Amino acid sequence: MTPDFDVIVVGSGPAGVSAAFPLVEAGLRVLMVDGGKRPDINPPETDFLSARANDDKQWEWMVGKDFHALKMLDAVSPKLRVPFHAYAFDGFGHENRIEGKSFITVGSLAKGGLSNAWGCGVARFSPGEISELPFPASDLDLSYAKVSRRMGISGKADDDLSDYFMLDEYAQPPIPMDISHAYMFRLYSDQRKILHSRGFKLGHSRVAVLSEDIFGRQACNLSGNCLWGCQRHSLYSATYDLLALRRYKNFSELSGFVVEELKCSKGGWRIEGCGTSDSGLKSISAGKIVMAAGTLATTRIVLKSLNYTQPVPVLSCPTAAFLLWLPKMTGAPRMPGFGLGQLSFTLSLHGDYTAHGSTFSTTGIQLSEFARHVPMRRRCSMDLLRGLLSSCVVGNLFLPGRLTAAEAKLDNNESLIISGKYGGEAQPLMHEANRALSRAYRRLGAVLLPGSFTVASPGADIHYAGTLPMKVSPSRGETSPYGEVNGLDGVFVVDGACLPMLPEKPHTLTIMANADRIGRQLAACKSHYSN
Repeated sequence: MTPDFDVIVVGSGPAGVSAAFPLVEAGLRVLMVDGGKRPDINPPETDFLSARANDDKQWEWMVGKDFHALKMLDAVSPKLRVPFHAYAFDGFGHENRIEGKSFITVGSLAKGGLSNAWGCGVARFSPGEISELPFPASDLDLSYAKVSRRMGISGKADDDLSDYFMLDEYAQPPIPMDISHAYMFRLYSDQRKILHSRGFKLGHSRVAVLSEDIFGRQACNLSGNCLWGCQRHSLYSATYDLLALRRYKNFSELSGFVVEELKCSKGGWRIEGCGTSDSGLKSISAGKIVMAAGTLATTRIVLKSLNYTQPVPVLSCPTAAFLLWLPKMTGAPRMPGFGLGQLSFTLSLHGDYTAHGSTFSTTGIQLSEFARHVPMRRRCSMDLLRGLLSSCVVGNLFLPGRLTAAEAKLDNNESLIISGKYGGEAQPLMHEANRALSRAYRRLGAVLLPGSFTVASPGADIHYAGTLPMKVSPSRGETSPYGEVNGLDGVFVVDGACLPMLPEKPHTLTIMANADRIGRQLAACKSHYSN
């Protein structure tokens, strides 16, 4: 019997669309299924500061008609409290039967996946990092170029992080910095030798945000609405790639369908699941299955389909946040500006570890997000921050994923349980990073406020990988160099689950490039899809 489709792609996020392009371009009949969640409110129409001063309905997008922000006070990230992004996270754990124990689990059932609410940080993996992959580094070159140009990247600059990000060949100019970041960057040029000797380097952030118009999307206009929703489509989302995929007659979509299991079928495979809407479909067949549901969801589906009940490792980057005060900027007015990473840093630590992070403007982030961490009464902390915050920038830091000791395992109810903690080296490295960053930023005219360096709980990075790692000779539950699951011939994993390593740098671009590489390989085997 001929399958319904040549290929089913499970998931419409960055990995899913990247694998789909070469498949549809080869003429294959491709179906993409996803949870189908969509936003149900509009982002602010004017810049953040103007909206805060003049929009009499700002409570709708700041708090939510259902008081979403107040219900999510304990959420790990401000993004999870923003009403506009609620759809991106809604129902993920429940629908996919994923639970964390001492580990934060975040995923998405939205069309476009987590790319609807991400920090847009991008980087290429270095030759040393790619050497851990079971294929030649050159195999990713074409894919990095193709994906980078499609998504739109800014930050091109001849600076000290050009060789770290390795993206300037494809990037647009940087988005203009605010006065605080420009001030620190000027001081850095005078302090480079000393800071380099201490293992600290600084440069423009490379982000998947437009500084120039392309593909019908508009360049960033410094509105400060990055956290609240960008009406100009400056920030990359996989939903923009879906618009291009829909132009192909051989591309189909099914939204509101959560895959439960994969079953072998004559002529290929069947996906089985249930609709989150009234789709009514329960089973669909295809010659091949491409899993791009996100690391955690993909892992549960694959392990259940394999009937594999042994624990598998989970890679996750230990992460921290901190607040910098620039005394020179005290009293400066709050100004609209870019709300994502403006300057990024690398920091060499003991044991040949490297930390990476970025700093952000505090404009576009409500005072309450900072007041919750100030060690004084809420009213006093709000009064303090009103006068201080315009002279502050907020930063984050990531360590390599191998420093987290975590695992995923199917329980007796076939739910995926993620448990774990930071490894023994993580906490000493965080202490070292705290001290080193304090010294480095002091030379840049910034004070790392005491007590502000906060290490997040395991899983808070939302950089999950390594559960179904690619290997030259994969064992059961691992994947081949082309992502094919050992034990499920014809099922291919293209999201973070198949990465065998997780550096401290952003990994989304590499996931997309690898998905494109696997998609091109599958397209080259076009004649093997159906009987």
